[in-house]
Amino acid sequence: MFDHLHEERILILDFGSQYTQLIARRIRESHVYCEIHPYNLALEVIRAFEPRGIVLSGGPSSVHDEGAPFSDPALLTMGVPVLGICYGMQLMAQQLGGTVEKADRREYGPAVMDIDNPVELFRDVEREGVRVWMSHGDRILELPPGFSVLSRSGNSPVAAMGNPKAHLYGVQFHPEVAHTPCGKDILENFLFRICRCRPTWTMKSFVESTIENVRERVGSDHVICALSGGVDSSVVAVLLHKAIGPQLHCIFVNNGLLRKGEAESVRRIFSDHFEIDLIYVDASNIFLERLRGVKDPESKRKIIGNLFVELFEQEAARLADARYLAQGTLYPDVIESVSFKGPSATIKTHHNVGGLPERMKLRLIEPLRELFKDEVRLVGRELGLPERIIMRHPFPGPGLAIRLIGDVTAENLEILREADSIILEEIEASGWYEHVWQAFAVLLPVRSVGVMGDERTYEQVVALRAVESVDAMTADWARLPYEVLQRISNRIINEVKGVNRVVYDISSKPPSTIEWE
Repeated sequence: MFDHLHEERILILDFGSQYTQLIARRIRESHVYCEIHPYNLALEVIRAFEPRGIVLSGGPSSVHDEGAPFSDPALLTMGVPVLGICYGMQLMAQQLGGTVEKADRREYGPAVMDIDNPVELFRDVEREGVRVWMSHGDRILELPPGFSVLSRSGNSPVAAMGNPKAHLYGVQFHPEVAHTPCGKDILENFLFRICRCRPTWTMKSFVESTIENVRERVGSDHVICALSGGVDSSVVAVLLHKAIGPQLHCIFVNNGLLRKGEAESVRRIFSDHFEIDLIYVDASNIFLERLRGVKDPESKRKIIGNLFVELFEQEAARLADARYLAQGTLYPDVIESVSFKGPSATIKTHHNVGGLPERMKLRLIEPLRELFKDEVRLVGRELGLPERIIMRHPFPGPGLAIRLIGDVTAENLEILREADSIILEEIEASGWYEHVWQAFAVLLPVRSVGVMGDERTYEQVVALRAVESVDAMTADWARLPYEVLQRISNRIINEVKGVNRVVYDISSKPPSTIEWE
């Protein structure tokens, strides 16, 4: 169940906090490997995991709620260091004989605490006026036996508690968020001083261990990989090529819905530079034919997805020695498939090649399934991938078909492709490319009146969409400088035949989505 290549591991038990993934990100940023599992993970499984330390996350529940999530209390007496955060601290207190009560006043947002007892958890942290981020409605009334108050705030007489002899600690605040400036120091004190971890989780070590793992697992068999040119599939391809060389076969289907110059770029980088066996399928005309007259976005997605599977299967069938299918599944995909209310029976398949494993009878190989997106980019750099692929903005599987509202025609695709190219050129030139999550053009199914020279025009409208985000779950429109917007608008109207108006989308997610379809 667990990858024992990671000798030093931290186990995070998830009680439903919105910050659980952030805890994992912060721990990994300190070069310590960790995994997130549901709060009710069985004790024998926890023992098999052999954690150096355990973190109990926060959560929206109160320990007094009916059906509140409780972990096995025996994990607190295993001798393994435990750090309870917010709800995790309250649960620890109650399970060890303390008393938790509803606070007279809830504490949400910034708070200031003073440290009474500078134990190892607070080594090198200021003693007074420490800024932290609170989010709780309950508080500790009576400490469990053996515990002492480590810090307090105006509304929390126990902002942190600890039993150093038992290696058990609890904090009422959230050290994982940026609003707790000393949070990194506190987490690293737990990792390195209390759990005695070493900072050995690096992308160099990941690459080395993964290559070794893949070689051992694949043996002399062959692997198929669907290559899109995005960062995930690109990293998978280069990583596997380093492991098994000519036993890897990448299939790149050009659906005619890609951005300007993208198909040529993928072929040049992977076939010529990395010398990967790349099977190129130009299916532009077939996709255009199937999409003719289709306006509904969901119908577009289904047609594109089904046709991709059909063409991919045709090419894969020619590779008789292939026994594995490589996918770019990331750790958030794995986490999302396991609810904090209990483990799910299945792990969802990657959206780019969903349905392929069952139909093709291939075994899955997912070398990135324990990585977050920022770690994948670091692996890409370790492997020598070009920066333009590593930092590439997310691009939807259905491509430009869902950024072209209405009919997907060759003429409209060309207009959209040219407008999109100008947007990316100008955002890169302005230095904004790495500061926005996505920036792209949308071709709208409306025409507007304009004047060019002495002539009246009646042409199409392009919408510019640029958003800032961390994980695409929420997003806000990017405040691009007016001069950048002006250059983009002027260039599109002057250089893209058929467009006489550019508008800027200033809606956030939610309530809007990032893509228009």
